[in-house]
Amino acid sequence: MFFSSSSSSLFLLLILQTLTSVSLSQPTVLSAEKCGNFTVSFPFHLSAGVSSAAFRLSCTNSSLFLHLDRRSYRVIELFSDGLLVDFPLSPVCRQFNDLSSFAFSGDEYFGISLENVVGLYDCEDSSLCKAGCETNDLPGCDSGGGDLGCCYPLSDHSAWRVGDEFSVFRKYGCRGFSSWAVPRGTNSGKRGVKLEWAIPRNSSAALCDRNARTVNATAVEGGVRCVCQDGFVGDGFVSGTGCLKSCYKDGKEAFGEKCDGKRHHGKKLTVLAGVLAPVFILGSLVAVFCLLKRPTDDKEEFDVEQVTGYNYHSSVSFRKVCRARLFAYRELEDATKTFQDSHKLAEGKNGTIYTGNLVDGSTVAIHKIHCENQRELVEISSQIDHLSTVFHKNLARIIGFCMDCGYTPLVVYENPGNGTLEDHLYPRESKTEQGLDWFKRVNIAAEVAGLLAFLQYETYPPILHENITLSYIFLDDDFHAKVSGFGLQTKLGPKTLRENLRTQNNNMYSFALLLLEIITGLNMKQETVTQVLQKMRSGKLEEIVDPSLYYHEQPLMFREQIGLVADIATRCILFGGDGKFGMVDASRELMQIVGGGGKKGDGIEETFSNSSLLQMISMSPDSVYLPKT
Repeated sequence: MFFSSSSSSLFLLLILQTLTSVSLSQPTVLSAEKCGNFTVSFPFHLSAGVSSAAFRLSCTNSSLFLHLDRRSYRVIELFSDGLLVDFPLSPVCRQFNDLSSFAFSGDEYFGISLENVVGLYDCEDSSLCKAGCETNDLPGCDSGGGDLGCCYPLSDHSAWRVGDEFSVFRKYGCRGFSSWAVPRGTNSGKRGVKLEWAIPRNSSAALCDRNARTVNATAVEGGVRCVCQDGFVGDGFVSGTGCLKSCYKDGKEAFGEKCDGKRHHGKKLTVLAGVLAPVFILGSLVAVFCLLKRPTDDKEEFDVEQVTGYNYHSSVSFRKVCRARLFAYRELEDATKTFQDSHKLAEGKNGTIYTGNLVDGSTVAIHKIHCENQRELVEISSQIDHLSTVFHKNLARIIGFCMDCGYTPLVVYENPGNGTLEDHLYPRESKTEQGLDWFKRVNIAAEVAGLLAFLQYETYPPILHENITLSYIFLDDDFHAKVSGFGLQTKLGPKTLRENLRTQNNNMYSFALLLLEIITGLNMKQETVTQVLQKMRSGKLEEIVDPSLYYHEQPLMFREQIGLVADIATRCILFGGDGKFGMVDASRELMQIVGGGGKKGDGIEETFSNSSLLQMISMSPDSVYLPKT
């Protein structure tokens, strides 16, 4: 019997297709209790005697209530780490409440979350009011307005500490307060008091599933929670549902064994293996023989889908990005008018970014990424998952993604709607009313550097942008930077030292070009970079500064700052590739420039006092990436 190489390959593929077509077990359903629009899951429960009495909730007229210290608190929203509750005995929304109206301060299961921001009224001592806190979006009663008064975030720790009641603000002469929960990485508050929950560490109920990790609570002393690892969903506890593998398969969400195409019912697998094993072995021997006889031709390709009619790409399982929404391609196509050029924001080696409007009226940025094969698709899915878990005020938040368009995954970012840095640096081209003054420019540069340093040194695995440009930097209404367009096509497998150095060099070089464009207002092509560096070396900095800045009319302090930023850009180019001058160094010095002080060589704790690097230290452990040991 003789088989050609093509027919033997087809024969093997058909056998594999038959093996993978065995029906799999149905996905396990994540159990939970319902109350109105609420889904109650472990450790919370509605039934008596199911779990700890501390986590029992009651359901009345589709409303959920938590009972603490003989008081009932209406639950407004459930979070993975806490509950947003209303003030007790407060059926209507009040502009402010008495400082004694929320008497609970904490116990071994619950504590007042550090994510709460309070508005204090009629305070005699304004020293506790925090500048910048009022920039949060804190809606008032019903109308969405109202006087915020003195704004104080509980994460500040200066006037209020974990375990205190709100009555502690009386010593500042305050007469009332309101409260909002502002999740980390956002500036949008929800009215109410957020309570963090946790289980005592020494409790048997605190045992975590093997696919979960233990995180420490920040507002409950000695308390812990279980959080499922990436790619798994559930409550994470052994006493609860644990963690089930989660994925998107054939465009649908699947759980458990459904995500593993190699798992079959034991009996069916045994019978099928007994029947097909001899045939498979024979076919394998024939295939090996034919491959050895066939001359090698690197250009020959075999189109599996064309021959078998089976779409292997549609069977790829992607890990579920738990924090991001899954979009249909049609939604994003409609949002961008079929990806018209008029909606194009940026185009580079990291892909193309379009602006779009979703059906709910929100403006988004859609990053179309091109990849070459199935392996890159799986890798990109993993990287989107990783990036979507990072929260930083200058990182454009990932809203969702789309994986159902061949080898072109789409990532959907938030778009603040105030254009890109490119729009404001080149107002004539973008038809923006005016350009940016130097104060805004240097602040944006410092914010971008702080974010890039954070992603490179404070996340694991590290995230490098590699192609930071003006068009990838969105601006909000207050001209704060929101960076998007990250390169998601990193090669699989460990990188060599040379590859790491090359990547770091690209990262530093692209950032240097960004600084030079901020200074000059010019598009930094290779020949332009050379000319600019020659001018700077000759001491003719004023000749390259953007004419719209009117360099000679700037205050002396701003002219000195322009020179310092130009010096940072030069060192990024000269020493960024060998590690002598890194992103942390650039960020530190830009922070010093913005702060208006500090000497070269100051400690990172001082120079980053207003950056997210120090903020990260005070975050809950479950919000920070730590290397696995």
